[in-house]
Amino acid sequence: MDAPKEAQPTGEFKCQLCGLTAPYTYYGQKPPNTRSIVLLEDSYVMKDPFTPDKDKFLILGSHCSLCSRSVCVGTECSLFYSKRFCLPCVNENLKAFPLEIQEDMDKRKPQQKSFSCKKTDTRT
Repeated sequence: MDAPKEAQPTGEFKCQLCGLTAPYTYYGQKPPNTRSIVLLEDSYVMKDPFTPDKDKFLILGSHCSLCSRSVCVGTECSLFYSKRFCLPCVNENLKAFPLEIQEDMDKRKPQQKSFSCKKTDTRT
C-alpha cells in the first residue's frame, strides 16, 4: 500500500503589507483532514511543518474585507473583528469600530508602519 501523500502547495501566499510569503495548500473555510473545524473566513492555510500530525495546520492570512488586499494574520498587518481588516483600513475607519478596538489601536500606534488603505490593483 502507498504511503499517505503530503499535501502539495497550491500556490504562494504573499502579504501585501509586510511581504511575508509562504506556500499554501488550501484556501477556504474547511481545511482538509480536519474533523469539525470550520474557519470564520476564507483563509490561506498550510500544513503545520512543525508536527507530523496531518490534522494540524497554520493560517497564513486572508483578504481584507474592505480593500481586498491579501494580508497575513500578523498583528502588524491585520485584525479579525467579525471579518478580516488590514490595519490601514482599520485606521481609516477607526470610528466605525467599537471602543475596545479603538483603544487597542491607540496602544499599537508607536510600532505601526504607514500604509494606506486603497483598493489594490491585482492585475500585476
